[in-house]
Amino acid sequence: MDQHVSWIIEVALKDGALDAYTELMEEMVAGTATEPQTLAYEWYISDDKRTVHIFEKYATSESMVSHVSGFLEKWAARFMACVDVTRFVVYGDPSPEARALLEGFGPVYLAPWGGFSRFVES
Repeated sequence: MDQHVSWIIEVALKDGALDAYTELMEEMVAGTATEPQTLAYEWYISDDKRTVHIFEKYATSESMVSHVSGFLEKWAARFMACVDVTRFVVYGDPSPEARALLEGFGPVYLAPWGGFSRFVES
């Protein structure tokens, strides 16, 4: 748990953006699936198709930086054209470099305090 960095980002879909965002989500999931240090990458949508939560977990700050750098290069413009970020909670103790990459999204940081996690391969 010490080195893991994870987050939940909540976004509100802009009017008329569902189809474009669905296509982008599929592209992002396929691209991110190739990142071996991405431990979790799960998208959830509300019944009314207006709110999306994305849960991401990375083995280290370095793997998170690699993912976010790729996101900024490949997908950020289209992502932000479709949504407004309503909440962004980061769990763990990301490195200063990692924090710098996330600042534009208005994160709230929660430091490790206790507990454990288990992941089961599907």
